[in-house]
Amino acid sequence: MNSIKNLSFIGICMAFVVIALGAWTRLVDAGLGCPDWPGCYGFIVFPTNEAEIAIAESRYPLFPYDINKAIPEVVHRYFAAGLGLLAIFLVYFAFKKTTDKSIRGWSSFLLFFICCQGLFGYLTVSLKLLPIIVTAHLFGGFTTLTLLYFIYLKSRNFQIFSQINISNLKTISALAFVILVFQIFLGVWTSTNYASLACADFPTCQGTYLPEMDFKNGFNLNQEVGPNYLYGLLDNPARVAIHYSHRVSALLVTFIFLILMSRLWFSNAAPLASTLGVLLLTQITLGIINVIYVLPLYVAIAHNLVAACLVLATFTINYLAWKR
Repeated sequence: MNSIKNLSFIGICMAFVVIALGAWTRLVDAGLGCPDWPGCYGFIVFPTNEAEIAIAESRYPLFPYDINKAIPEVVHRYFAAGLGLLAIFLVYFAFKKTTDKSIRGWSSFLLFFICCQGLFGYLTVSLKLLPIIVTAHLFGGFTTLTLLYFIYLKSRNFQIFSQINISNLKTISALAFVILVFQIFLGVWTSTNYASLACADFPTCQGTYLPEMDFKNGFNLNQEVGPNYLYGLLDNPARVAIHYSHRVSALLVTFIFLILMSRLWFSNAAPLASTLGVLLLTQITLGIINVIYVLPLYVAIAHNLVAACLVLATFTINYLAWKR
């Protein structure tokens, strides 16, 4: 069981790295830094000299080679592949070192899910950053992290939470998790549609609290496959609608989480309440900084990582509330 515990913990760390690298790739507009998959301009890594660059550009004349965009894309792919390799070892040890059918089942599902993530990685490139595909791919990264975390907790028999009893918080904890997932969807949709800077001021948006918005096009999940979604194809009112929705939803998340934290505080779970509070405050602060300082790279990456931490914290609370 120790091997499963150690591997799943390493997997959690790697999943955080992959999420950060995915955010980095997206934020520097390197989603098509390699126009093919799984290689890069037909190379195993990426072109490094003039001769290789000439070959690369002859293969893909519509995609001029930019090493500053190829590097993030390739690094992200190889770390994701490493996570897949770890999942293979996790399945191997799950069947060799334990008879726990639950751990075997979840480890096998994790490997299957990561294979699906690889498919979505391919579709992300082949469909030229189609927003719904990119959104699903990013959601898959959060799901992979959560599955690894769940396997890690099961390998420890959840002993680190054995003294906490919050079975009276089932409804509010479930509601908090659902609204958090919805908020993450809005955040991902904002990013994949290049709407992060649609409102460049705070707390207003384009100088008003009720800017012109186009929700119909902004939340059209069935966009047609265009030639290239790099930098987005939506007009400004549609992007404003997406960004504005993300802000309004953040207020709802804050309200629900404040209720949850107050209930945790009076249910002998003050450490969980404090952790949730710190993460929530950090996330809100990072979101505001992203707007005011025009999406600083490392702040935007941190915004993704703290969202992942909020998912794990809320998942933990739900497990404790719903366990029998």
